[in-house]
Amino acid sequence: MKSARSSPTANPGAVPDKLPRHIAFVMDGNGRWAQHRNRPRTMGHQAGLKALRRIIEHCGRLGVPEVTLFAFSSENWNRPQAEVSRLMDLFMRALDKEARELHENEVRLRFIGELSAFPEAMQESIRNAMEQSRENARMKLNVAVNYGGRWDITQAARQLAEACVRGDLDPAAIDESLLAERLALAGSPDPDLFVRTGGERRISNFLLWNSAYTEFYFTPTLWPDFDPDCLDEALADFAARERRFGRTGDQVRRRQAV
Repeated sequence: MKSARSSPTANPGAVPDKLPRHIAFVMDGNGRWAQHRNRPRTMGHQAGLKALRRIIEHCGRLGVPEVTLFAFSSENWNRPQAEVSRLMDLFMRALDKEARELHENEVRLRFIGELSAFPEAMQESIRNAMEQSRENARMKLNVAVNYGGRWDITQAARQLAEACVRGDLDPAAIDESLLAERLALAGSPDPDLFVRTGGERRISNFLLWNSAYTEFYFTPTLWPDFDPDCLDEALADFAARERRFGRTGDQVRRRQAV
């Protein structure tokens, strides 16, 4: 795992030839960004939404096929109630507008997580946004809300167990592919690149199964300050890495030469 501080390959402004097929973002630092300016934490979340628009637009320009965002974790319910309520309000107000613009730009929107925890009106808006954009093919945007990696694996295992109890599945037939088909990101490639802003160097229960061979990039930049140049730096770092997937470096280079 590398951080932006220590990367010798980063080159701001460069757009690498080797783009990831799928980028996962942990958008950390909104609250601290606001606190550094003596503003309410919720102002940081509003600034973070503006940064998100810039990054999604940049991914679209570059041709990144899929992006997954960690918008609200299952652990975020433990934050102060006033902040959680403000986040829900911001989410609801932004959802219709952002979903409409994403649809106009041919982006397919998918929400993943335990959605039943949200008010029915929010669930309805989420369903409408996904249905509206289901045929779009320019880019896939997955938004993880009330999501946790352990929850994801647990609910997939529960589905397999229920199939065994019904007699529809032989337990001996369970393998990695069967479990992966029941995860929230079923049908999507695993993220090639995982970007976390805000200086923390952990994955915080995000995409635990899907990140087995993901490349990690950590930056101290707070999310509201993360701009297209910052993303280009992360992409340049990614492009310079040798992804071996258990092979030796010589094996990888021979395969690339074929």
